[in-house]
Amino acid sequence: MSETFNIGLGNHDEQNLRKKADSDFVSFWDDQAKNLSWFSPWTSALDWKPPFAKWFIGGTINASFNALDVHQDSKADKPAIIWEGENGESRTVTYSDMFVKVQKFANVLKSLGVQKGDRVTIYLPMVPELPISMLACARIGAVHTVIFSGFSAASIRDRVNDSKSKIIITADGGYRRGKIVNLKETVDDAIAGIDSVEHVVVLERAKNKIHMSDKDKLWDELMSSASVLCDAEKLDSSHPLFILYTSGTTGKPKGVLHGTGGYLTHLHSTFKWAFDIQDSDVFFCTADIGWVTGHSYVVYAPLLHGATQVMYEGAPDFPDESRMWDILQKNKVTIFYTTPTALRMFMKFGDDIPNSFDLSSLRLLGSVGEPINPEVWKWYFMTIGKERCPIIDTWWQTETGGMLISPLPGLETIPLKPGSGTRPIPGVSLDVVDENGDTVPSDIKGYLVVNNPWPGMLLTLWGENEKYQKVYWSKYENRYYSGDYARRDDDGYIWLLGRADDVLKVAGHRIGTAELESCIVSHDNVAESAVCGIPDDVKGEVIIAFVVLRNGLKFDSDVLQKEITGKIRSDIGSIATPKQIYFVPRLPKTRSGKIMRRILKTIGTGDVIGDTSTLEDGAAVTDVKKVFDETQKSIRKKSA
Repeated sequence: MSETFNIGLGNHDEQNLRKKADSDFVSFWDDQAKNLSWFSPWTSALDWKPPFAKWFIGGTINASFNALDVHQDSKADKPAIIWEGENGESRTVTYSDMFVKVQKFANVLKSLGVQKGDRVTIYLPMVPELPISMLACARIGAVHTVIFSGFSAASIRDRVNDSKSKIIITADGGYRRGKIVNLKETVDDAIAGIDSVEHVVVLERAKNKIHMSDKDKLWDELMSSASVLCDAEKLDSSHPLFILYTSGTTGKPKGVLHGTGGYLTHLHSTFKWAFDIQDSDVFFCTADIGWVTGHSYVVYAPLLHGATQVMYEGAPDFPDESRMWDILQKNKVTIFYTTPTALRMFMKFGDDIPNSFDLSSLRLLGSVGEPINPEVWKWYFMTIGKERCPIIDTWWQTETGGMLISPLPGLETIPLKPGSGTRPIPGVSLDVVDENGDTVPSDIKGYLVVNNPWPGMLLTLWGENEKYQKVYWSKYENRYYSGDYARRDDDGYIWLLGRADDVLKVAGHRIGTAELESCIVSHDNVAESAVCGIPDDVKGEVIIAFVVLRNGLKFDSDVLQKEITGKIRSDIGSIATPKQIYFVPRLPKTRSGKIMRRILKTIGTGDVIGDTSTLEDGAAVTDVKKVFDETQKSIRKKSA
């Protein structure tokens, strides 16, 4: 029996929601959508033609209107964003400020030729102009596609080419660990030769020297002459709001396409239920907006509720290990939503640092991005929350749009089990199944699936309807395949157990093995490669790579490791950098030629290798193990 903690808070007036959701999920979500402001009502709540779902058919709505316009009478002077720059700068942006700036920048986009349905790429650091850009796109019906500011020029080029973006919004630079990241320079490299990009809007954030071409326009100059009035477009509920690219099991990142009405309904509901949001709260989600958590629970959900939130630009441990707790104390944060990776890092620094700060304002803690191990959960609960703050351990994906599994302190009080996200949210039916789609018994590992459509779900993959069908809906008919392993205990609590497909999860971010292996093999000296993830105390999982070089090649392993690492950083981004590369004579393969990554992972973790009867040549395992052991011995010798 798992250890449980009985703690909850909030108003429990809506406990009957689950009963209604279980009896008729469509009618349930129909009621939830009425919490938003619509220009015109819908005629039916759901059009479900598997695997394509359209929510709130005939209704018209606008995300920017719901995030800003609806608050102007009651919350104009309330802080929307309290921004903390890594270099010590601070800014407070009220709902009135946001309203004016978003309208002005929407007019800027219009002046640059952006129309409804056009795509706009955003490559900015974590500054208020990032959500302003997104909301300006939403206001005029343009589709934003945000790219994490740590991605390389090649990654930007792939995404811009795929989306056919008309405009790129970037900055001269951003701060990361005290250094300026030259974002404009990266964009210049990325768009060389791309015809679809007509203009590049440049925010002067770091004041570093940049090259300006005829395509380039300065943010401040454009804003200075822009009109302050721009009505929100009345958009169909299923109008695309954004494309967000995510790694999958193929080399090319997938463009996950989300709509408007259903997505906003999902976020409005889950933010209220999970965070028990009050008007007096100060919310702080540490996610970068380049990832889906930043889209959903930094930009859209808090603003839908008129909440005040903290937004931080830099690294969580810069300039020192106390940075997060200093921000929480300074701004009297009440709700803190972060990743297990960050928590493991904070835990490693010891209890004395957080204990030296006044964190008494906290009333709710949250975890997102990956499963949280019980030891870290309990540290978070006891050291940061002082045993009085519920922890919401949330599970969801880029594709799901918002939370699908979470405790819901704003809705109900249930016992919390360290390491489990508890139960599905109301209106969503989940199951844990075997290969045949049959429900597995309690505490047996299986595949996590969603049985019914839900409002926050992706519309499709950008330009790839067939791939959307194949990736998410072909394994189990009319059920969404998450790609995650899970188990369900006797109390119905769900425990996430990691990825079931060839996707790595490093610091909570997904990296496709195919994309990474393809990059490594593109090096002139490489014949084959295989990558896998192994457990790490801080990041949860780190990447190791096994590389086979071309025949007869003489090489210096240190030099070649630097070259391949540099290529990965250049082509994908630093987030995909392997912890170690092992140069092996061959890879273990089945008789059909499939690389056995399971065996490579076992070698990397030091576990028992087990059955190798399906291998074409069992001696390959011995060869790889020998190289691995010798490399590890050399690493230990160097660090001694």
